[in-house]
Amino acid sequence: MTYITSKNQYITVAGQQIAYRELGKGKSKLPLVMLVHLAATLDNWDPKLLDLLAEKEHIIVLDLPGVGASQGKVAPTIPGMAEQAIAIIKALGHEKINLLGLSMGGFIAQEIVRLDSPLVNRLILAGTGPRGGVEVDKVTGKTFRYMLKAGLERVDPKRYIFYNHDEAGRLEAEKVLGRMGQRKAEYADKAMEVPGFLTQLKAIKGWGREPQDNMAFITQPTLIVNGDKDMQVPTENSYIMHEKIKNSQLIIYQNAGHGSIFQYAEEFSKELVAFLEE
Repeated sequence: MTYITSKNQYITVAGQQIAYRELGKGKSKLPLVMLVHLAATLDNWDPKLLDLLAEKEHIIVLDLPGVGASQGKVAPTIPGMAEQAIAIIKALGHEKINLLGLSMGGFIAQEIVRLDSPLVNRLILAGTGPRGGVEVDKVTGKTFRYMLKAGLERVDPKRYIFYNHDEAGRLEAEKVLGRMGQRKAEYADKAMEVPGFLTQLKAIKGWGREPQDNMAFITQPTLIVNGDKDMQVPTENSYIMHEKIKNSQLIIYQNAGHGSIFQYAEEFSKELVAFLEE
Protein backbone atom coordinates (compact mmCIF):
# COMPACT_ATOMS: atom_id res chain seq x y z
CA MET A 1 0.00 0.00 0.00
CA THR A 2 1.25 3.49 -0.84
CA TYR A 3 0.43 6.71 1.00
CA ILE A 4 -1.59 8.04 -1.94
CA THR A 5 -3.99 5.08 -1.58
CA SER A 6 -4.07 5.13 2.24
CA LYS A 7 -7.54 5.81 3.58
CA ASN A 8 -8.30 7.37 6.93
CA GLN A 9 -8.60 5.05 9.91
CA TYR A 10 -10.46 6.13 13.02
CA ILE A 11 -10.07 5.81 16.77
CA THR A 12 -12.29 7.27 19.48
CA VAL A 13 -10.43 9.50 21.95
CA ALA A 14 -12.29 11.35 24.72
CA GLY A 15 -15.57 10.60 22.95
CA GLN A 16 -14.40 12.08 19.64
CA GLN A 17 -13.66 10.27 16.39
CA ILE A 18 -10.04 10.96 15.40
CA ALA A 19 -8.65 10.34 11.89
CA TYR A 20 -5.19 8.87 11.35
CA ARG A 21 -3.22 6.86 8.80
CA GLU A 22 -0.56 4.24 9.31
CA LEU A 23 2.12 2.89 6.98
CA GLY A 24 4.94 0.36 7.44
CA LYS A 25 3.46 -1.22 10.57
CA GLY A 26 5.97 -3.60 12.16
CA LYS A 27 8.93 -2.15 10.20
CA SER A 28 10.53 -0.45 13.22
CA LYS A 29 10.61 -1.00 16.96
CA LEU A 30 9.08 2.42 17.65
CA PRO A 31 6.59 4.27 15.48
CA LEU A 32 7.48 7.63 13.95
CA VAL A 33 4.57 9.98 14.67
CA MET A 34 4.50 12.95 12.29
CA LEU A 35 2.69 16.22 13.07
CA VAL A 36 1.77 18.38 10.12
CA HIS A 37 1.85 22.14 9.43
CA LEU A 38 -0.72 24.92 9.78
CA ALA A 39 -4.06 24.43 7.94
CA ALA A 40 -3.02 20.94 6.83
CA THR A 41 -4.85 17.63 6.85
CA LEU A 42 -3.54 14.12 6.25
CA ASP A 43 -3.62 14.86 2.50
CA ASN A 44 -0.90 17.52 2.83
CA TRP A 45 1.93 15.08 3.53
CA ASP A 46 4.16 14.42 0.52
CA PRO A 47 3.32 10.84 -0.55
CA LYS A 48 6.84 10.34 -1.94
CA LEU A 49 8.45 11.16 1.42
CA LEU A 50 6.05 8.96 3.39
CA ASP A 51 6.49 6.00 1.04
CA LEU A 52 10.28 6.29 1.30
CA LEU A 53 10.13 6.44 5.11
CA ALA A 54 7.64 3.55 5.33
CA GLU A 55 10.16 1.23 3.66
CA LYS A 56 12.04 1.24 6.98
CA GLU A 57 9.80 2.87 9.57
CA HIS A 58 6.34 2.43 11.10
CA ILE A 59 4.72 5.79 10.27
CA ILE A 60 1.69 7.32 12.00
CA VAL A 61 0.13 10.60 10.84
CA LEU A 62 -2.97 12.08 12.46
CA ASP A 63 -5.52 14.87 12.34
CA LEU A 64 -5.80 16.65 15.69
CA PRO A 65 -9.36 17.45 16.88
CA GLY A 66 -11.16 19.92 14.61
CA VAL A 67 -8.78 19.21 11.70
CA GLY A 68 -9.73 17.24 8.56
CA ALA A 69 -12.07 14.36 9.41
CA SER A 70 -11.36 14.48 13.16
CA GLN A 71 -14.25 15.53 15.37
CA GLY A 72 -13.94 18.13 18.14
CA LYS A 73 -12.46 21.59 18.21
CA VAL A 74 -9.00 22.92 17.41
CA ALA A 75 -7.28 23.69 20.72
CA PRO A 76 -6.78 27.47 21.24
CA THR A 77 -3.12 27.10 22.31
CA ILE A 78 -0.07 25.14 21.14
CA PRO A 79 0.29 23.35 24.54
CA GLY A 80 -3.43 22.46 24.26
CA MET A 81 -2.73 20.85 20.86
CA ALA A 82 0.18 18.96 22.44
CA GLU A 83 -2.14 17.55 25.13
CA GLN A 84 -4.55 16.37 22.41
CA ALA A 85 -1.72 14.71 20.48
CA ILE A 86 -0.45 12.88 23.59
CA ALA A 87 -3.95 11.54 24.28
CA ILE A 88 -4.27 10.24 20.70
CA ILE A 89 -0.80 8.62 20.70
CA LYS A 90 -1.56 6.83 23.98
CA ALA A 91 -5.02 5.78 22.77
CA LEU A 92 -3.26 4.14 19.80
CA GLY A 93 -1.34 2.09 22.38
CA HIS A 94 2.08 3.75 22.31
CA GLU A 95 4.10 4.68 25.39
CA LYS A 96 7.31 5.50 23.50
CA ILE A 97 7.62 7.06 20.04
CA ASN A 98 9.92 8.94 17.70
CA LEU A 99 8.36 12.30 16.91
CA LEU A 100 8.61 14.59 13.88
CA GLY A 101 7.02 18.03 13.74
CA LEU A 102 6.84 20.14 10.58
CA SER A 103 6.34 23.91 11.04
CA MET A 104 3.38 24.27 13.48
CA GLY A 105 3.77 20.53 14.08
CA GLY A 106 7.29 21.36 15.32
CA PHE A 107 5.87 23.87 17.83
CA ILE A 108 3.48 21.15 19.07
CA ALA A 109 6.27 18.55 19.18
CA GLN A 110 8.34 20.79 21.48
CA GLU A 111 5.39 21.17 23.84
CA ILE A 112 4.82 17.39 23.83
CA VAL A 113 8.40 16.96 25.07
CA ARG A 114 7.81 19.66 27.70
CA LEU A 115 4.62 17.93 28.91
CA ASP A 116 5.64 14.26 28.61
CA SER A 117 9.35 13.86 27.95
CA PRO A 118 9.45 10.04 28.57
CA LEU A 119 7.03 9.55 25.65
CA VAL A 120 9.58 10.82 23.10
CA ASN A 121 12.64 8.77 22.19
CA ARG A 122 14.02 10.91 19.35
CA LEU A 123 12.83 14.27 18.06
CA ILE A 124 12.88 15.77 14.54
CA LEU A 125 12.12 19.50 14.13
CA ALA A 126 11.59 20.50 10.47
CA GLY A 127 10.94 24.01 9.13
CA THR A 128 10.16 25.23 12.62
CA GLY A 129 11.39 27.41 15.46
CA PRO A 130 11.44 27.80 19.25
CA ARG A 131 8.75 29.39 21.40
CA GLY A 132 9.10 33.17 21.04
CA GLY A 133 11.44 32.60 18.08
CA VAL A 134 12.38 34.96 15.26
CA GLU A 135 9.20 36.12 13.48
CA VAL A 136 7.16 33.16 14.81
CA ASP A 137 4.45 35.66 15.81
CA LYS A 138 4.49 37.00 12.22
CA VAL A 139 3.40 33.68 10.67
CA THR A 140 -0.23 34.87 10.63
CA GLY A 141 0.47 38.00 8.60
CA LYS A 142 2.81 36.20 6.21
CA THR A 143 0.26 33.43 5.65
CA PHE A 144 -2.44 35.92 4.62
CA ARG A 145 0.00 37.79 2.34
CA TYR A 146 1.05 34.59 0.57
CA MET A 147 -2.58 33.44 0.32
CA LEU A 148 -3.50 36.73 -1.34
CA LYS A 149 -0.56 36.54 -3.78
CA ALA A 150 -1.49 32.92 -4.64
CA GLY A 151 -5.17 33.84 -5.01
CA LEU A 152 -4.34 36.59 -7.51
CA GLU A 153 -2.24 34.14 -9.51
CA ARG A 154 -4.73 31.27 -9.06
CA VAL A 155 -2.17 28.89 -7.60
CA ASP A 156 -2.03 26.86 -4.38
CA PRO A 157 -0.90 29.11 -1.46
CA LYS A 158 1.65 26.41 -0.53
CA ARG A 159 3.52 27.47 -3.68
CA TYR A 160 4.61 30.65 -1.85
CA ILE A 161 4.51 29.48 1.77
CA PHE A 162 6.77 26.44 1.25
CA TYR A 163 8.95 27.15 -1.77
CA ASN A 164 11.33 29.85 -2.98
CA HIS A 165 9.62 32.61 -4.97
CA ASP A 166 11.90 32.22 -8.00
CA GLU A 167 11.50 30.01 -11.09
CA ALA A 168 13.38 27.10 -9.48
CA GLY A 169 11.02 27.33 -6.49
CA ARG A 170 8.02 27.24 -8.82
CA LEU A 171 9.27 24.04 -10.45
CA GLU A 172 9.92 22.37 -7.07
CA ALA A 173 6.46 23.39 -5.83
CA GLU A 174 4.83 21.97 -8.96
CA LYS A 175 6.58 18.62 -8.44
CA VAL A 176 5.52 18.21 -4.81
CA LEU A 177 2.01 19.66 -5.16
CA GLY A 178 1.56 17.46 -8.24
CA ARG A 179 2.38 14.38 -6.14
CA MET A 180 -0.14 15.40 -3.47
CA GLY A 181 -2.74 16.12 -6.15
CA GLN A 182 -2.75 12.52 -7.38
CA ARG A 183 -4.92 11.39 -4.45
CA LYS A 184 -8.38 10.27 -5.59
CA ALA A 185 -11.53 11.44 -3.81
CA GLU A 186 -12.19 7.97 -2.36
CA TYR A 187 -8.90 8.17 -0.41
CA ALA A 188 -9.20 11.83 0.58
CA ASP A 189 -9.42 13.41 4.01
CA LYS A 190 -11.96 16.16 4.75
CA ALA A 191 -10.76 19.69 3.99
CA MET A 192 -9.63 22.05 6.76
CA GLU A 193 -12.42 24.38 7.83
CA VAL A 194 -11.88 28.13 8.16
CA PRO A 195 -12.77 28.54 11.89
CA GLY A 196 -10.21 25.84 12.83
CA PHE A 197 -7.58 27.48 10.62
CA LEU A 198 -8.16 30.86 12.31
CA THR A 199 -7.87 29.22 15.76
CA GLN A 200 -4.53 27.71 14.71
CA LEU A 201 -3.27 31.11 13.53
CA LYS A 202 -4.23 32.69 16.85
CA ALA A 203 -2.50 29.88 18.78
CA ILE A 204 0.70 30.35 16.76
CA LYS A 205 0.66 34.11 17.33
CA GLY A 206 0.26 33.59 21.10
CA TRP A 207 3.06 31.02 21.23
CA GLY A 208 5.31 33.28 19.13
CA ARG A 209 4.85 36.12 21.63
CA GLU A 210 5.76 34.06 24.67
CA PRO A 211 9.24 34.38 26.18
CA GLN A 212 12.01 32.26 24.73
CA ASP A 213 13.56 29.66 27.00
CA ASN A 214 16.88 27.81 26.98
CA MET A 215 15.23 24.62 25.65
CA ALA A 216 17.08 22.60 28.29
CA PHE A 217 13.91 20.50 28.69
CA ILE A 218 14.76 18.81 25.35
CA THR A 219 17.31 16.13 26.27
CA GLN A 220 16.40 13.68 23.48
CA PRO A 221 18.68 13.25 20.46
CA THR A 222 17.24 15.86 18.08
CA LEU A 223 17.53 16.34 14.33
CA ILE A 224 16.83 19.90 13.12
CA VAL A 225 16.14 20.32 9.40
CA ASN A 226 15.33 23.30 7.20
CA GLY A 227 15.98 24.95 3.87
CA ASP A 228 18.46 27.83 3.67
CA LYS A 229 15.69 30.25 2.62
CA ASP A 230 12.70 29.54 4.88
CA MET A 231 10.62 32.72 4.72
CA GLN A 232 7.69 31.42 6.77
CA VAL A 233 9.65 30.41 9.91
CA PRO A 234 13.06 32.01 9.21
CA THR A 235 15.99 29.60 8.94
CA GLU A 236 17.79 31.54 11.68
CA ASN A 237 15.50 29.70 14.13
CA SER A 238 17.01 26.36 13.15
CA TYR A 239 20.49 27.61 14.09
CA ILE A 240 19.16 28.99 17.40
CA MET A 241 17.55 25.64 18.28
CA HIS A 242 20.73 23.76 17.33
CA GLU A 243 22.71 26.00 19.68
CA LYS A 244 20.24 25.54 22.54
CA ILE A 245 19.47 21.81 22.24
CA LYS A 246 22.57 20.04 23.55
CA ASN A 247 22.14 16.71 21.77
CA SER A 248 21.18 18.05 18.34
CA GLN A 249 22.25 17.74 14.72
CA LEU A 250 21.48 20.32 12.02
CA ILE A 251 20.82 19.81 8.30
CA ILE A 252 20.27 22.83 6.04
CA TYR A 253 19.26 22.07 2.45
CA GLN A 254 20.39 24.51 -0.24
CA ASN A 255 18.01 26.53 -2.42
CA ALA A 256 15.06 25.32 -0.40
CA GLY A 257 12.46 26.97 1.79
CA HIS A 258 9.85 25.96 4.36
CA GLY A 259 9.08 22.75 2.42
CA SER A 260 12.67 21.47 2.27
CA ILE A 261 11.83 17.97 3.56
CA PHE A 262 9.44 17.48 0.62
CA GLN A 263 11.72 19.13 -1.92
CA TYR A 264 14.61 16.91 -0.75
CA ALA A 265 12.45 13.84 -0.02
CA GLU A 266 15.07 11.28 -1.09
CA GLU A 267 17.99 12.83 0.78
CA PHE A 268 15.92 13.62 3.87
CA SER A 269 14.38 10.14 4.12
CA LYS A 270 17.89 8.61 4.15
CA GLU A 271 19.17 11.13 6.73
CA LEU A 272 16.10 10.57 8.92
CA VAL A 273 16.25 6.76 8.85
CA ALA A 274 19.99 6.91 9.66
CA PHE A 275 19.26 9.25 12.59
CA LEU A 276 16.48 7.00 13.94
CA GLU A 277 18.66 3.90 13.70
CA GLU A 278 21.80 5.41 15.31
